[in-house]
Amino acid sequence: MYYSDYLQLNKILNAQDLESDKLNKHAHDEMLFIVIHQSYELWFKQILYEVGSVHEILAKPSINDNSPELQTVVRRLNRVVEIMKVLVHKIDILETMTSLDFLDFRDMLRPASGFQSMQFKELEAILGLKMAARHGQEYYTSQLKAEDKAKIETLSTQPTLLELLNSWLERMPFFDNTKLWMGWEGMAFWYVYRELYLKSLGEGEKQNITAFDEMFMTDESKDGRALSDKARRAALFIFLYRDYPILQNPFRIINQLLEIDELLANWRWRHVNMVHRMIGMRVGTGGSTGKGYLREAALKHYVFTEFAELSSFLIERQHLPKLTADLESALGFRH
Repeated sequence: MYYSDYLQLNKILNAQDLESDKLNKHAHDEMLFIVIHQSYELWFKQILYEVGSVHEILAKPSINDNSPELQTVVRRLNRVVEIMKVLVHKIDILETMTSLDFLDFRDMLRPASGFQSMQFKELEAILGLKMAARHGQEYYTSQLKAEDKAKIETLSTQPTLLELLNSWLERMPFFDNTKLWMGWEGMAFWYVYRELYLKSLGEGEKQNITAFDEMFMTDESKDGRALSDKARRAALFIFLYRDYPILQNPFRIINQLLEIDELLANWRWRHVNMVHRMIGMRVGTGGSTGKGYLREAALKHYVFTEFAELSSFLIERQHLPKLTADLESALGFRH
């Protein structure tokens, strides 16, 4: 095997076809623009590869929370986090191109736009961004080819990573086993925790108890929420008792998803600022309102918001309810 043959470098390194050169109006920075966006798409491919494998694991009928599978999920999500950090940093490189440098070839790109990146749209859909939650729903698919639009619409009907996480959290093994709870039967633990949480609230926070009751103290489904009450109770319990060995991987998974959401948001906001700097208030090459559209999408396109909200309902470690000996044993290392 030869290095360049294995990596198919002949294809990759000859895939930069400058539009400005075709028109005999060579624009030096078009090469940077193409390489940056091609490398983004390569990293998107790797992210989809990792997230797809996590999706497969969580889609299984049952998951042993004490098995290597969960550690595999942790490792692969961590890889996605590290890749996303690189993607955010790459904007620094793109911003070495000035507004005038971009204008040398910008009009040659119309109506192409990064908004047509199918891989990024696939990633959003697989993670859990539903069509109804997207900003500018009609515009979102209007710039796509018919086959790409159909693919996104099909993806939107399939189980998302967020939905699979909801099912995984609902079947966490500790909450329905009354033998383990021994004195925390049924909802007793959560009623005790509710009182401790209420005591922890400052004068300006007392209204939080209403939100706590709505989110944790019933089993009624709520329109517009991705996580069920049962899943939220499991996630909050993981946050509270994450230092127990068997809860460390579940906590890492949720925390890594929050980090992915934060990095996606950082990438979007860097993109907003870069567009403002590059084209001001001009319309995007794909016909969007440019900065205005990107700003609203950045505000709206969070996926794992409900996990982030759990921080509102934590209390200090020293005030946590004491767990039963059987439950502590179940959460510890097996002997």
